[in-house]
Amino acid sequence: MARGYFAGLSRNAVLLACSSLFADISSEMLYPVLPIFLTQVLKAGGSLVGLIEGVAEATQNIAQGFSGSLSDKLQRRKPIALVGYGLAAISKPLIGASSSWQGVLGGRFLDRLGTGVRSAPRDALIASSVDEENRGRAFGLEGAGDNAGAFLGPVLAVILLSVMHFDIRLIFYVAVIPGLLALVMIALVSEKRTAKVDAKAKIALARFPPAYWKYLAVTAIFGIGNSSNAFLILQTRALGASLTTTILIYAAFNLVAALVSYPAGALSDRLGRRNLLLVSFGVFLAAYLGFALTRNVVLVGALFILYGLFQGIFRSVGKALASDLVTTETRASGVGWYSTTVGLSGLAASLVAGLLWDRVGHGSVFFYGAALALAGAVALLALVPAKPVRSAKASG
Repeated sequence: MARGYFAGLSRNAVLLACSSLFADISSEMLYPVLPIFLTQVLKAGGSLVGLIEGVAEATQNIAQGFSGSLSDKLQRRKPIALVGYGLAAISKPLIGASSSWQGVLGGRFLDRLGTGVRSAPRDALIASSVDEENRGRAFGLEGAGDNAGAFLGPVLAVILLSVMHFDIRLIFYVAVIPGLLALVMIALVSEKRTAKVDAKAKIALARFPPAYWKYLAVTAIFGIGNSSNAFLILQTRALGASLTTTILIYAAFNLVAALVSYPAGALSDRLGRRNLLLVSFGVFLAAYLGFALTRNVVLVGALFILYGLFQGIFRSVGKALASDLVTTETRASGVGWYSTTVGLSGLAASLVAGLLWDRVGHGSVFFYGAALALAGAVALLALVPAKPVRSAKASG
């Protein structure tokens, strides 16, 4: 176990954070590349870009819940996580080798399927890697690794393309390297074997406690206003920021989220998960109102970076609270269906935001999100206690 600022963290917690770091470097270094590859190399239209990304995100969201349920049924986390990391790693060169948009669609489907399959069992491993009183720290460290990868990935891609003048297809082949390093990190994790439980008695969705369902309801209310970060990027560009400036702002946003994740998780261990989530909802509300009202590029850049504070808190503390509200035996499915709720509500939010963006106006997207953030905060106060009651089986 680590000491000092990282007290309470285990070797497994560090390995799992490193796996998220490398996996996100692998995925995010393709973030600024894939649309260009589709439209300029394969000559696909914007509608096909939307189709591919819609299928990819829906696949990931749906896979998370079912993967978690399977992990709980088998009471095994590591083997399922390994499969997910492996699928995501091999998908990158398959995309790069594609000669048509259909090949990219297949590669992206495989990538997001792997990401969805690995997420819930990995999160269950994180929760079991530390004592309950340090769970927020563990999720915070993993969130720091994830967001640091989201910062380093695009920066690496820009360096490879602009400085080293790599061919765009080669970026997809390079991306397999951090993907395989993530797989190695998971392979080094130690998993304790547990006795199998009665799947029908323990794993059925109806067996989750009422507090968990209330938390999912809060997550859905807030989530249907939490649209894709692409709209923040589009607004930044629409106000006059250059492409390079926009990418740097996006990288700074991920850097802030990485720096905030661990201290946020640690604070939630002491101050309570709900209190930290309320802070994140408040930051989201302020940032979205700012995006709706300002027309100053510098201020928008500052707001985007402030939004990283929300991202860092929400990702780590939200999962930790979901883990708190279920038993050890149902932890993977509990966190998995929480992640599915976040993903599907976000997909609905993005569809609404797209209509508002085109038919009402850019500012309406952010007023809509701010209103749902306020509704989510009220629901969080009303439905989730400051210190949720945990069952005796919920620790470990």
